[in-house]
Amino acid sequence: MTLWQRLGLRGRDLGSEADRATFRTLHTASLAAPALRSGLTTASAEKSVRHLRALLGTPSVVLTDSVSVLAWDGDFDHHRDLAAGFAREDPEVTMVHDRGWFPCPDCPVEHAVVSPLAVEGIVVGTLQVFTPSATAGLVRAVEEVAAWVAGQLALAELDASRRRLVEAEVKTLRAQISPHFVYNSLTAIASFVRTDPEHARELLLEFADFTRYSFRRHGEYTTLADELRSIERNIVLEKARFGDRLHVTLRVAPEVLPVTVPFLCLQPLVENAVRHGLEAKSGPGRIEIVAENHDQEAVIWVEDDGIGDDPEHVRAALAADTDTDSVGLGNVDGRLRSAFGDEYGLVVETAPDAGTKVTVRVPKFAPGVHA
Repeated sequence: MTLWQRLGLRGRDLGSEADRATFRTLHTASLAAPALRSGLTTASAEKSVRHLRALLGTPSVVLTDSVSVLAWDGDFDHHRDLAAGFAREDPEVTMVHDRGWFPCPDCPVEHAVVSPLAVEGIVVGTLQVFTPSATAGLVRAVEEVAAWVAGQLALAELDASRRRLVEAEVKTLRAQISPHFVYNSLTAIASFVRTDPEHARELLLEFADFTRYSFRRHGEYTTLADELRSIERNIVLEKARFGDRLHVTLRVAPEVLPVTVPFLCLQPLVENAVRHGLEAKSGPGRIEIVAENHDQEAVIWVEDDGIGDDPEHVRAALAADTDTDSVGLGNVDGRLRSAFGDEYGLVVETAPDAGTKVTVRVPKFAPGVHA
């Protein structure tokens, strides 16, 4: 039985004319939304303006920023200079300009309806309609569509702010990782330059690949496969430092390799395992890195048999307390929660002299999250 049959509908019957009109309106709005969610630019205005005119059913629709026309759809585009002038007036409320504004005697335009596009209280542009007739209903419709457009632009600004925040968080994380790891890696490579030049060369190539990945400039997400590949390079470099003292086990289910994760979400966990699980411990140390397939989720954990930690100290690290010496735990926890929701934060199990296990759960699919 099809969905239409279960709903008791014949064919693709969408109900009354009012139901169909509502569907058409929502569909048209959905066509305009993706472009507007990228912000108010010439490109986004040109992609969305014809859909906005379809919503309003008017002879023309104009989108402007605060100084110039970005896109015009429909008739009367010889009034571009006038539309730009209306935009520069920075209207705070919807304005209706009458025939006295139009110099051409044979032009059928009698009114221009100009509605501001305000984002967080700041007018960033206008939605304008040039028309032979402006009813109260049309003015109200222009105001409503302008408010909807402004809402999409506000969401675009929110997305941009979030991206800037994530970029700042990744830069902060890189700053925490890089001095410690870079110094130790280069010191280990230097120790082999005379005794084993070929090994030193191999390590230098691993170091170059690791830093190239860690300091890439695009994308806030990556695949689990890429993140684990970078960790493998990290382990090669750490083994050059610690030799037989460091024992690493890596177990990964192939099904979870394509899963999308926040960029650099596992590297800090491995670095903490080395720093707290091995550097501060006498004798050999073990680190286990596991990624398992659990229905709709991937479950990854990094576990060491080191000296462990005080749970209160870990809570401070997860709260991003700057006095802690754990690398990036709060940063990673915050980015996981931001991407997938609060139920997907880090889970840390530890106690003094009992080692540490840090678990990451990520959904295999999440809206808006892709590498």
